Amino acid sequence: MNDTMKLTGKTAIVTGASSGIGRATAVLFAAHGARVVLGARRRNQLEAVDAEIRAAGGTSTVVVGDVCDEAYAKSLVDTACAEFGGLDIAFNNAGTLGAAGDVPSMTLEDWNTTLHTNLTAGFLGAKYQLPAMLKQGSGSLIFTSSFVGYTVGLPGMSAYAASKAGLVGLTQCLAAEHGPSGIRVNALLPGGTLTAMASDFADDPAALATVANLHALKRMAAPLEIANAALFLASEASSFVTGSAMLVDGGNSINKF
Repeated sequence: MNDTMKLTGKTAIVTGASSGIGRATAVLFAAHGARVVLGARRRNQLEAVDAEIRAAGGTSTVVVGDVCDEAYAKSLVDTACAEFGGLDIAFNNAGTLGAAGDVPSMTLEDWNTTLHTNLTAGFLGAKYQLPAMLKQGSGSLIFTSSFVGYTVGLPGMSAYAASKAGLVGLTQCLAAEHGPSGIRVNALLPGGTLTAMASDFADDPAALATVANLHALKRMAAPLEIANAALFLASEASSFVTGSAMLVDGGNSINKF
């Protein structure tokens, strides 16, 4: 194992850890030595991830709740500090596609739900994660954004695009604000990934094939491939990387045929 990719002695929060990219990242972080605070709404699935990590010799704990709740954002950090002595890494990954549709037909409620889940929840996470990192003078803060709203616009996804683009802006400002204190802040922009969320967007083989063809690699990612990029950003391997919008999109952004 590359020593710069090790997370031994580090504590990480991973939200959306019950499935998909979050689950794969939590398991990978633990395998590289991190003590992981697992966050998500679904207790059964979250406890299954916790059991998997522990069975492999890793260390993790479960905090069930909704990232849209400010008290929950605080409880994740409180748990990290109380059980593991501090916070080194936060992967704010939980999110939603939200309701699809054009803006004239979209309700304010649907717009607000998408923005709150994807963007405001990132703000709430950072609000409590940053003080814990500032206390120790180091840390890596990561947000899951998207190529949608950054390099590509897709019909019917205005709320999603706006929320994910907002995370890139938040990333840049936090990186500038807290770089002098030793905290790195980056956004991870996955391409199409084979998760339950992808199934919600394209729930038949033909639709999934169409999505795969949008990528230069002509396929969608496995969650572990995105998790590997999150590991890079969390680890000392990316020690001079901050304020970045890191595309891990299989060439979706540059593919035109």
